[in-house]
Amino acid sequence: MSGWLLILALLVLGGVLSTLGDRLGSRVGKARLSLLGMRPRRTAVLITVLTGSLISAISLGLMLLVSERLRVGLFQLDQLEERLQQSRSALQRSTAELSTAERERNQARQRAQQLRRELAPLQAQRTQLERERERLSRDVNQRDAEIRRNQADLTRVRQQIASRSRELKGLEGHLIALRRGDVVISSGQALATAKVKLERPDQAGEVIDALLQQANRTAFARVLPGETPNRQILLVPRSDITKLETMLRQPGSWVVSILSAANVLRGERQVLGFPDLRPNRPVVEPGDVLASTTLEGDLRDSSQIARRLNLLLAAAYARAQRQGTLADGLQFDISRFNVLVQELGDRPGGQVVQLEAVVLNKAETPDPIAVELRWVSANVTPPLPARRP
Repeated sequence: MSGWLLILALLVLGGVLSTLGDRLGSRVGKARLSLLGMRPRRTAVLITVLTGSLISAISLGLMLLVSERLRVGLFQLDQLEERLQQSRSALQRSTAELSTAERERNQARQRAQQLRRELAPLQAQRTQLERERERLSRDVNQRDAEIRRNQADLTRVRQQIASRSRELKGLEGHLIALRRGDVVISSGQALATAKVKLERPDQAGEVIDALLQQANRTAFARVLPGETPNRQILLVPRSDITKLETMLRQPGSWVVSILSAANVLRGERQVLGFPDLRPNRPVVEPGDVLASTTLEGDLRDSSQIARRLNLLLAAAYARAQRQGTLADGLQFDISRFNVLVQELGDRPGGQVVQLEAVVLNKAETPDPIAVELRWVSANVTPPLPARRP
């Protein structure tokens, strides 16, 4: 209901009730009624008061009946005011919190900008460090590969040193055995060697027979010295001879050798042998250095110098064998050898000498190889000063 209609209805209702109350009071006064032992005048006043109260109650009831806002305002006003106060307090807190959040957001924005400015050089530094790390990784990989290659080279060198040491020990043992006279023919030693280049294939049998006879005479002379070589002491398997003859019929220049199959002592009655066939090719050229060694400044004893030179010759012969020579040792001037030993023994104290075994002639696979021991360089190392007691 509209407020104006409510006011109009209250005015009309008030007028009606006032009229009714006045009339009721007048009648009660005229009728001189008495209530509760009161005088008629007081009774009329009481009736008038009750009528005004009824008017107020009806007016209030009607207003409460037709206006929800009035009911709410009359009965829930304190609660509404309390809730309104709480809402205002909450609003104030929210406003304060919003202001704080705004300040924190502004501070965060400023901090973010500062961090971005600080992060930019760090990102550039990280990029540079990543590039440096990649470069270092490549360097490490290259170093690892180089280390592996060096280790492989070192392993190969160690194997070569071990092989040369075994070969040198074998040569020394062979020399010692020969000096004792126990072994007159060593295993693998050539009894006869010849360069062969056949003009006709049917000459192979004749060449092999001649080579076997030469090998038999050599074996006889070494095993039974002083006796007449009137019998065959060299035994070579027939199958090996057949294979040798087949291979020798092929065109080309060949080196044929008859080798001892085992060590043979003086006085034995049989020598086992086997043929060896390989292409003939150049082995060394004049001026080739087969081996070298360094003589320390404090090495001046003649016997030790001679032993070092013998080891140099042994190493040179081993090198020539690896290059394919079938020669039985190296050829050198013994008088020059002795002179060199004397010169090295008389050199100034502390002088370090470099020596080389140099080839003097061109040699193919079976040809003898002549070498010369040369004094190629010398460095003088001053002696250390003596300590005072």
